[in-house]
Amino acid sequence: MSLPEYATVYNNFDAAALETEILDGRLGSGLNVCHEICDKWATDPGKVALYYEKAGGGEGVLTFSQLKEASGRFANYLKSQGIEKGDRVAALLPRTPELLIVIAGTLRAGAVYQPLFTAFGSGAIEYRFERADTKLVVTDPENFPKLNDVKQCPPVACVNAAAVEADVPDFEEILAAQSSAFEPVMINGDDPFLQMFTSGTVGKSKGVAVPARALLAFYIYMKYAIDLRDEDRFWNVADPGWAYGLYYAVVGPLLMGHATHFNPGGFTPETTYDMIRKYKITNLAAAPTAYRMLKANDHVLPEGENLGLRVASSAGEPLNPEVVNWIQRRHFCPVKDHYGQTETGMTCCNFHGLKHPVRAGSMGYASPGHKVVALDGNNKVVEQGEVGQLAVDVAASPLFHFDGYTWGEKDPFVNGYYLTGDMVINHGDGCFSFSGRDDDIITTAGYRVGPADVESTLLEHAAVAESGVVGKPDEKRGSIIKAYVVIKSDQEPADEQALKDELQELVRRRLSTHAFPREIEFVDELPKTPSGKIQRFVLRNRAKDEEEA
Repeated sequence: MSLPEYATVYNNFDAAALETEILDGRLGSGLNVCHEICDKWATDPGKVALYYEKAGGGEGVLTFSQLKEASGRFANYLKSQGIEKGDRVAALLPRTPELLIVIAGTLRAGAVYQPLFTAFGSGAIEYRFERADTKLVVTDPENFPKLNDVKQCPPVACVNAAAVEADVPDFEEILAAQSSAFEPVMINGDDPFLQMFTSGTVGKSKGVAVPARALLAFYIYMKYAIDLRDEDRFWNVADPGWAYGLYYAVVGPLLMGHATHFNPGGFTPETTYDMIRKYKITNLAAAPTAYRMLKANDHVLPEGENLGLRVASSAGEPLNPEVVNWIQRRHFCPVKDHYGQTETGMTCCNFHGLKHPVRAGSMGYASPGHKVVALDGNNKVVEQGEVGQLAVDVAASPLFHFDGYTWGEKDPFVNGYYLTGDMVINHGDGCFSFSGRDDDIITTAGYRVGPADVESTLLEHAAVAESGVVGKPDEKRGSIIKAYVVIKSDQEPADEQALKDELQELVRRRLSTHAFPREIEFVDELPKTPSGKIQRFVLRNRAKDEEEA
């Protein structure tokens, strides 16, 4: 099929027309998000909302009709507990149908859904409860013990409550005791429906309340960047405990009336390929970590097997060109990089569903409904070829939906721009490439080096699984570049120094003489946020401590 031109779609974008096209409700006069992502698709009793793997083996389906009924029951329970429009309701659950029911029922009641990642410890959970004044949390026996150490824990409901040693309401019994009839509570476009927290790559997590008008931006991403088609089988591997999974593995596909897929198990190359084969996945989305893991375990995929993927998408960190080429060669499909934040959703993409020039390694072009620029230290737009901080021109971006951090933790707005904190190269044709976080940029002997460039180059070496690159204080150069490198399990070097020399020479040759890491340390793993992003600030602190020791 012939794709529409990016420039045509971007230049003719009409937010009001999009609202009328995709929403039953209206942002100004009232809508209900559960209606938009569930009820309006429930008239067909066989239409599937969720295909899911069961923890003990086997599979199941949840139709939109079943989801509508169960969400009504859960909404009635919330009402019986005095939970009202705007109140925060959390789930500490794996990727199961119960998670989807909690999300939908919370939204039906006009309340705000608050995700909790199942790998969180009690401290992270406590911080989020306290901040959000959470009114209820739904969990399961595996995660329930974490709540024992949470001070001032809100009321708890538990899936399979009989398996925990506490007197807590059982989720299934709660639903069974309620009526499924519940008139959706209307909210407007500025009212929040999700209470997010940033992934905390730098400092404490900040609150992000996502307003209902974000649905328009979520739809644009699914339609043009993911290119989700009616005939697709879509799996976003990301966990709904984080923005990319919640926005685009739950809300986005359901908003289009499209089934999504859940696998509660941990990520391994074997389980990933099994899932793709079993459900005949054609449209895949995942973090770069997942694709790097698949490439590092290339032997798991039989030579020549075509799993049937049509397109793949990546978000979270820049994709290394080696990985892009590997996916094309081994999976016979293009993979495209997309850029976004918890605050903004996806704002800069290489679009599967639009025709435009593709620059290898770039984050792509502004999403329709957004205008992005790169700014220098004086908040002036930089010239072609220069590095600046990526910023959103708020007045020129009708789909930009971030109103500021929920509790005013920081002010990221300057002169009508939202500052992302991410440094990019402005290619001058509307395309940008990621260079690093503003506080990640390394200045060495007067040169500014983006760690992502060095990390990407190191990944080209056959022995390297992952790397984290930071600046280490140095008396002569201000900073030197230090790389923490994870070696593939089957590539343990006979001579570590020889491998370090190879890696340094690789960066000198492929990147530049001033960008090569003067120090390389081999490590078993890199510190990461629960969403899988490398925590360079942890590595920076480690390098600083080494220098001072």
